[in-house]
Amino acid sequence: MKAFFEHLTTGIESSISILDLDLTCFDGPYHFHPELELTWIRKSSGKRYVGGNVSDYKPDDLVLIGANVPHCWHSMNEDIPGNAQAVVIQFQPNFAGGAFLELPELIKVKNLFEKAIAGVLITGNTKAKIISKIKKCTSADGLHRLLQFLEILDLIANSEETELIDHHFAGLTASPAETERFQKVFSYLIGNYQQEVSLKTVAKIANLTPTAFCRYFKNVTRKTLVKTVTEFRINQACQLLRNSEKSVNEICFECGFGNNSYFNKTFKAITNYTPLQYRSLF
Repeated sequence: MKAFFEHLTTGIESSISILDLDLTCFDGPYHFHPELELTWIRKSSGKRYVGGNVSDYKPDDLVLIGANVPHCWHSMNEDIPGNAQAVVIQFQPNFAGGAFLELPELIKVKNLFEKAIAGVLITGNTKAKIISKIKKCTSADGLHRLLQFLEILDLIANSEETELIDHHFAGLTASPAETERFQKVFSYLIGNYQQEVSLKTVAKIANLTPTAFCRYFKNVTRKTLVKTVTEFRINQACQLLRNSEKSVNEICFECGFGNNSYFNKTFKAITNYTPLQYRSLF
């Protein structure tokens, strides 16, 4: 899976773009664009990738993604039309004019746009209020749509019911070159973690020697490459154990582990449960 630059346009009739998606599944590539993006998952569950973070998502997942932050949602075992539904609002940071965010009344919104580089997960009563306003946005147009959207931004900016998704990615934004390197590396890992991941191959993608890559990767993620790949695999295993009828042996090999013994040992070390104990919880 390759992270790619996605060109978006809002057209001349609106300063924001609202996409109402109704698909068989979410399987789009890890991508990025200069627009910020507010995504509400109406229906679907699976894995959400934001920066270098991978997390489960389920219906009513609501996330604000900052400009040029790589991201994607991947559905889990969905092959029925209409099983993946979402509303996506995309907008430029200066969608209301270059001086708009300099207004004193908008200082919290300006700060929100800066925090969104880490990805912002919206929860609680704030989420319920915003979902209600998103529904109104989809049926409104003109000034009414814009006013609803400004109220959404104000709600998020003033809420304490938010969480930053990936602090480490936010630290990369000072260097566009490092951000691009990060995107290429994580794009490869997301697409290939279920197979054997070669240090030499990943280092080449980052245009670094293996030794330099190990230092770079640890500095960026606070983890080793091996630990990151293992966490990706365990995350996938957890979801398969919860949501599929596949045997532990099938899941072991599907997630990229070479044998059951190593899989069981690693799974328990990370989750404190054996795979069968974990499955029994659900």
